[in-house]
Amino acid sequence: MKPPEIERFLATKSFAVVGASQDRAKYGNKVLRCYQQHGFPVVGVHPKLTEVEGVPCHASLKAIPGPARAVSVVAPPAAAAQIVADAIAAGVKHMWFQPGAEEAGAIATARKAGISVVADGPCVLVALGFRDV
Repeated sequence: MKPPEIERFLATKSFAVVGASQDRAKYGNKVLRCYQQHGFPVVGVHPKLTEVEGVPCHASLKAIPGPARAVSVVAPPAAAAQIVADAIAAGVKHMWFQPGAEEAGAIATARKAGISVVADGPCVLVALGFRDV
């Protein structure tokens, strides 16, 4: 059984990956492909890309059209404060900071804003199961 915050995150079933990458060896690509492998709607977020693995990639969370999604963060901790500010502005309710992306101040800000946060725990690749094919 998964922890409740992970269950709530995954129940959203619509995801954005901040730090999406076209490099299949990078975690920003693997996390996006993991959602695809499980049949979940997913978009990428990267300031310089327009598409990753055949799905749209947006410059920021605020640029994603439609309802807010659960957000996996696979970006350097130095970017976390801006990512959280964008998430708050976009109405995001769930964030999962993947290992190595955590930044304590940003996580505290997200929680204070009412965002359910998964951090300092497992990677989504482990929680969902990922085949690197």
